[in-house]
Amino acid sequence: MRIMPAIQLTPAQRKEKRADAHHLDPVVMIGADGLTPAVTKEVDAALKAHGLIKVRVMSDDRDGRESILATLAEELDAAPIQHIGKLLVLWRPMPEKEKAVREDARPAPKTVKIVKFSKSGNNRPQIKKVQVLGNQRVTQGGEIKRAKKPRQTSVKKTSVS
Repeated sequence: MRIMPAIQLTPAQRKEKRADAHHLDPVVMIGADGLTPAVTKEVDAALKAHGLIKVRVMSDDRDGRESILATLAEELDAAPIQHIGKLLVLWRPMPEKEKAVREDARPAPKTVKIVKFSKSGNNRPQIKKVQVLGNQRVTQGGEIKRAKKPRQTSVKKTSVS
């Protein structure tokens, strides 16, 4: 009797995941010892890092490979996508990464090289390095201007009737 995994996918979603996994290489290999706690831990870490992974099982026992796929899917709350040959494909949504937000965070200044060519073409171009802050931009003429604030749009235009 097969135990159903926590994540249920429609055939269309499963097909899309199979297509995404096609170009992937196996990230975990299961050898002669089979499914050990260390292997399960590695598969869990790979799912956290990548979301969609391939696992290669070196065993020739097809039923054993199917039970490994079912066990991994159940223990790690992952969806079994595909079992083809000795390759198993598992998917689990990746957890959202928390961003550290600083209140005083502003874009860092950039050093920009401005090249002004001479009008006659006989003289060398003038090269000037300037620092551009996060709220500034360089115009086509080589001048530094403050970036425009986004235009405020009408509340009536943004609301949907």
